[in-house]
Amino acid sequence: MTSDRTVDLGFARLDADRAVRTGTPEVVFAAGKTPAETVACLAGLLAAGVRPAWATRVDDTTAAAIRERWPEAVVGGQARCAVVGPLPDPVGEVLVLTAGTSDGPVAAEVVATLAACGVGARRVDDVGVAGIHRVLAVVPDLAAADAVVVVAGMDGALPSVVAGLTDRLVVAVPTSVGYGAAFEGLAALLTMLTACAPGVLVVNIDNGFGAGVAAARIVRSSSGGPPAQR
Repeated sequence: MTSDRTVDLGFARLDADRAVRTGTPEVVFAAGKTPAETVACLAGLLAAGVRPAWATRVDDTTAAAIRERWPEAVVGGQARCAVVGPLPDPVGEVLVLTAGTSDGPVAAEVVATLAACGVGARRVDDVGVAGIHRVLAVVPDLAAADAVVVVAGMDGALPSVVAGLTDRLVVAVPTSVGYGAAFEGLAALLTMLTACAPGVLVVNIDNGFGAGVAAARIVRSSSGGPPAQR
């Protein structure tokens, strides 16, 4: 049976039962919304029983508005996410790798998304292919993980290398980090899409949220656990 409760706020129609259908709740994309609109969306989700309610791409002004409404909320930081309500107990572990420290904000969004989805994460930064020994040093961590998310800009080569070292699913996230010919992440995206190593799932440029959800679903499915919000 399909669940289809909708919360009509006038300016937005919230999908209150998305978690029942998909395991992932409606998440507020704060970019392009006023702080008041983001707060109203979060309040609407909470009133509908969605726990936790969370928003992505939260700027400093919106973060302040959320903190004022919910002082206990986990807000802001490098991830630019806001989470209101208790986090689910984590299952499994996703290894989140960055090619360089400049990829940190996208990796932080991945980790925050995994936490909100009820999946554990371990982050290791600055293992890019410019120093291949750094990649080889994390091989034991690859074997211990349930899935791997690789965040890389510039030439975007790291996911292909990682996928050649593990049997785990590799979720590749191109970032907009790089010089002019990187075309704000397009070069990394195309490299990842044409990776010679099989088993690489590619999300959109800077889409840490999408990568986190994909990895969380893989982990939760393999663990036999129910969706975090069901």
